[in-house]
Amino acid sequence: MSEYRTLRAKHSILEMCKTPELAAQVTLQPIDRFPLDAAIIFADILLPLEPMGLNLEFAAGEGPVIHNPVRDRAAVDHLKVIDGDELDYVAEAIRQTRRALNGRVPLIGFAGAPFTLASYAIEGGGSRNYLNTKQMMYSDPTAWHRLMDKFARVLTGYLRRQIKAGAQAIQLFDSWVGCLSAGDYVEYVMPHVQRIFDGLKHEGVPMIHFGTGTTAILRQMREAGGDVIGIDWRVHLDEAWTMVGHDRAVQGNLDPLALFAPLHEIERRVEDILRRAGGRLGHIFNLGHGILPTTPVDHVAATIDMVHKLSQR
Repeated sequence: MSEYRTLRAKHSILEMCKTPELAAQVTLQPIDRFPLDAAIIFADILLPLEPMGLNLEFAAGEGPVIHNPVRDRAAVDHLKVIDGDELDYVAEAIRQTRRALNGRVPLIGFAGAPFTLASYAIEGGGSRNYLNTKQMMYSDPTAWHRLMDKFARVLTGYLRRQIKAGAQAIQLFDSWVGCLSAGDYVEYVMPHVQRIFDGLKHEGVPMIHFGTGTTAILRQMREAGGDVIGIDWRVHLDEAWTMVGHDRAVQGNLDPLALFAPLHEIERRVEDILRRAGGRLGHIFNLGHGILPTTPVDHVAATIDMVHKLSQR
């Protein structure tokens, strides 16, 4: 959005995240422009890494870079388990956004899941094969579980603070967990995700469990927790919902790249997703992953209108 790019030209990502007034302003931009059904706080999944002791930078053209990656047991032990005060700027952004929204739509808070944060911390940035991450998992499971336990404790407290500040739902983003087999997910990830969802279940807000490339582990993700399970575009929505179970809600699952298609093709895909949802309660229409920066804004507006028109009862 041009509104966002104008702000972004003046401020770094971290500066925007750490300035509650700016984070609230960015959160409101799509709500002011489109008839969306919820807002999600502007933040970044990697924000907990800095106060835990990692040197995080968003390098131009590279994305996030961690200059002191976690590669051994000593580095795991060196990471601090923060109580969340260091991230209070996110809670303040939530408080300011709730006041500004004034009940127009609900506000979603979020955090990165332990595996995704661990993969960034270990790799030092993004990765195509997660070599260092899996190497630690397989060669030093004690260090791995210690690392995941630290993240689980930090993230539980972080999300609880977001809820106390006014987040009306929370979403746990496990963007890279699709690189794991079902067996590895159960052994190395599930207990730590369960700990987060179990720790928040009495907070009284819906909890969304999001991942991509997760067709092979949807049943395991359901077992790990969450009232809503995210579905990406690599599987038909109805098939995925059957795997997850109809006692859970689902979120998804339009391919973000479909927004670059002609409008008639977007409408065909939107209609197919809604047909597969079958009018069943508990479907949140969404993209299967994040929106790309070069997405045509008019196609976004048209897609939102299509969803509203085609899903009317």
